[in-house]
Amino acid sequence: MKGTIIFLLLAQVSWAGPFQQRGLFEFLLDDEASGISPEEQFPILTDEVQPMGPVCPFRCQCHLRVVQCSDLGLDKVPKDLPPDTTLLDLQNNKIAKINDGDFKNLKNLHTLILVNNKINTITPGAFTPLVKLERLYLSKNLLKELPSKMPKTLQELRVHENEITKVMKSVFNGLNQMIVIELGTNPLKSSGIENGAFQGMKKLSYLRIADTNITTIPRDLPPSLTELHLDGNKITRVDAASLKGLNNLAKLGLGFNSISAVENGSLANTPHLRELHLNNNKLIKVPGGLAEHKYIQVVYLHNNNISAVGSNDFCPPGYNTKKASYSGVSLFSNPVQYWEIQPSTFRCVYVRSAIQLGNFK
Repeated sequence: MKGTIIFLLLAQVSWAGPFQQRGLFEFLLDDEASGISPEEQFPILTDEVQPMGPVCPFRCQCHLRVVQCSDLGLDKVPKDLPPDTTLLDLQNNKIAKINDGDFKNLKNLHTLILVNNKINTITPGAFTPLVKLERLYLSKNLLKELPSKMPKTLQELRVHENEITKVMKSVFNGLNQMIVIELGTNPLKSSGIENGAFQGMKKLSYLRIADTNITTIPRDLPPSLTELHLDGNKITRVDAASLKGLNNLAKLGLGFNSISAVENGSLANTPHLRELHLNNNKLIKVPGGLAEHKYIQVVYLHNNNISAVGSNDFCPPGYNTKKASYSGVSLFSNPVQYWEIQPSTFRCVYVRSAIQLGNFK
């Protein structure tokens, strides 16, 4: 009896043998031999059998409530986006229109990236479901006007490199949480920016309207601004009214314009200014009022037509009356000869290396 049992065990071990990988076709043959149909082995999803939880759109990548659908050649917004999405990246595609319902159920979305598409139309209710949206990136598209009915929660809007020609006050009405607006590289003219277009935004800190066709500084800007970038435009002069009320402005960029004069008293309206960029303009003298500024530290005046620099153009007459010393002053590529400038001119400069004079060529 014992010998019979040992023989049976040896026979079973020799029959089992090592595991060998088999193809899917062989498994199907086994199922067919066992009487199990392919439909039973791999059931077709019907109305009664639905996938559990949100499904990531085809070819997109989803991880930790971030849905990335960039660089896929999409011509429209994917359907059935996961409702818990907080960041949706659709940049570098071929989307031409944003429709009502494209973002339905995305009540938790904080950031929407639509950069570098072909968007020329956004329907009025397209952003209505986005009740928590904070950042909207629409740069490098074909928009001719700013989207209407933007979420009241919006804090950052970037729409540079489009075809926008008008900025109306009604577009920004009620956007009380807005902090950053980028409108550069659009065919904007001064007449296309309504007076007070940005005035209602009490928290607006950063505004950039660079590389456009505006000829004057926009009027009635909000006093909350700390940075104003207007480089690369066609502005011809700076007057006191254009900077009125900008008590918190710390950085003013006016380089690469056609400014020939800064009206006396203009800089007094920006008492906390720390950086002033007036390089690559047509100034014939140092702007008045710098000596009275207590906090200004950086002044770019290179590539102008300044032929003389006075001993009191930058520093107050007395010593130790300036709250912050200069850390950067550029005067190179001006017709003024550096040896004609009195050494006491820069008595309120932190270090001599902060002065860049060079030779006019």
